[in-house]
Amino acid sequence: MAAAEDFYALLGVSSRATEEEIKRAYRRKARELHPDTSSAPDAEERFKMVTLAYETLRDPERRRRYDMFGPDALRGSGAGGGAGGAGGFGDVFSAGLGDLFESFFGASPFGGGSRRPSGPPPGNDLEVVLDLDFAEAVFGGEHEVTVRGPVPCTTCGGSGARPGTQASTCATCGGAGQVRQVRQSVLGQMVTAGPCPACRGMGVQIDQPCDDCRGEGRRTQSRTFSVVVPAGVDHGNTLRLAGKGAAGPRGGPAGELYVHIRVRPHERLERQGQDLLEVLHLPLTQAALGAHLRYQTLDGEEDLVVPRNTQTGRIFRLRGRGVPHVQGRGRGDLLVQIVVDTPANLTGEQEELLRLLATARGEEVAPADSGFLARIRSAFK
Repeated sequence: MAAAEDFYALLGVSSRATEEEIKRAYRRKARELHPDTSSAPDAEERFKMVTLAYETLRDPERRRRYDMFGPDALRGSGAGGGAGGAGGFGDVFSAGLGDLFESFFGASPFGGGSRRPSGPPPGNDLEVVLDLDFAEAVFGGEHEVTVRGPVPCTTCGGSGARPGTQASTCATCGGAGQVRQVRQSVLGQMVTAGPCPACRGMGVQIDQPCDDCRGEGRRTQSRTFSVVVPAGVDHGNTLRLAGKGAAGPRGGPAGELYVHIRVRPHERLERQGQDLLEVLHLPLTQAALGAHLRYQTLDGEEDLVVPRNTQTGRIFRLRGRGVPHVQGRGRGDLLVQIVVDTPANLTGEQEELLRLLATARGEEVAPADSGFLARIRSAFK
């Protein structure tokens, strides 16, 4: 419907735009139309409309009602209106503008919006590399990794305070972990918030720090973790161990541990997605006459029947002998690609047999003396 397309057109997106596309379009339009930066006479009005469009389309329920009933849904009339309908324009504008400022500056100019919770911050994420043999990556298993990083101090229990004492509420921020400043702008009062400089955003202060960790609440040491590697992981994959990263200061939550997989290459097999490929060299006799081979797969020995007259490039598929699907069922296949080798370093008897074969098949070959002396004689003819 035409009315439902107006807000999409204001933001410059299609009616099938995702939430992330709508957010990017709004930020771009807001920078362009903001009254502090635009000299256009209708910039402020257009800025408000763009903000209203964004706040409507970013909310799935509002967007659904707007697509069905147009602007009436925003005024509370039509289906989906009433007490449960969308709020007034001023509420939407304030919320949208607050979202914009929070995205740019970390705080809303209207004093609302989200605030960073006070308390100890989380610890950093840690990374480690796990080397696997080819078969270990295919079949998975349990492995150990050792990582060095901050762990909670056992002396103070991670609090950072000397045993028998405790932290006190920060007098500067009153335990909020933030300090707020109010200043005037063309949009009215603007409230900005930032971490409290006295307690570094933790909301508490340590009057008597722990002697072992010096008030940090953590110490550095090595730890070993057991990692369950799923079958089918590949070189470059990363596993995440929640809460196994660095401990946060003064009892803060631990970060994540990321285990990067590094797979050693196989001497024969090459991985292609979920399939495995081997280039198998066969002598001329086996390719021509056929052969019954004992072929070694990652699962053990299997029969590989090479039929007569097999040519270079032929592929034999061993189903279900490839790599398991990490997030699904079943396995890929093992592909055996044949390359027929030309016999070399023949003995006199072997060469004579080949000449008899060529004669029997009516195939022209070079004469027996086509070596060094023959090439010299031909040069003087």
